[in-house]
Amino acid sequence: MNQAGHQIPGVSARLVTIGPKRLEGLLALPEHAAGLIIFTHGSGSSRHSPRNTYVAERLQSRGMATLLFDLLTEEEASDRRNVFHIPLLASRLQEAVAWTDSDPEPASLPVGLFGASTGSAAALVAAAAMPERIAAVVSRGGRPDLAEAVLSDVRAPTLLIVGGDDTGVLELNRSAFAKLSCVKSLLVVPGATHLFEEPGALDQVVLAAAEWFVLHLQRKSDDVIRHF
Repeated sequence: MNQAGHQIPGVSARLVTIGPKRLEGLLALPEHAAGLIIFTHGSGSSRHSPRNTYVAERLQSRGMATLLFDLLTEEEASDRRNVFHIPLLASRLQEAVAWTDSDPEPASLPVGLFGASTGSAAALVAAAAMPERIAAVVSRGGRPDLAEAVLSDVRAPTLLIVGGDDTGVLELNRSAFAKLSCVKSLLVVPGATHLFEEPGALDQVVLAAAEWFVLHLQRKSDDVIRHF
């Protein structure tokens, strides 16, 4: 079932609550999932983000489980400052990863993080703090510069996707990209703006993200098997 309540063939879904704040989320699990992608939405958004929902559904069709959840309570979200409180957002993401480890269904899956806007910075902070658990990171129209202090500590392979016409944000991504010392790639989508609303732009994001996750989550899984 997707966010709109439609059943996706071969995918089971259930509502979950995460962490001490009991944040609401939707866990979708394809049969024989190859990994779990946790979404961290950006400022002014929520787990109901139509763009993230679209990306999640496409990743599910590639055999990946997804978790979309609210990083803030309604009260917290009403304070605009919290959507730029990167340490808070990253701590909620870490709580979500810990929750997956305690749930029998996703516990064994390698974890990837998909961040948008300020959520990208939170994903990178969490990845730096949990190097053994996070297999890959993808940022869509993100603000990785807000995680500048930890960029050199990120070990998870990281893909930054940014619109070619996303004025200002493109340069911030290029600067952050230079500071990353992990396996990395920067994809500039020509003609796309911040929300990738142009025809075909979001589909390019989906394709690149899926290929990145399939490659690096599989490598993480293979590493675990070799060390077992």
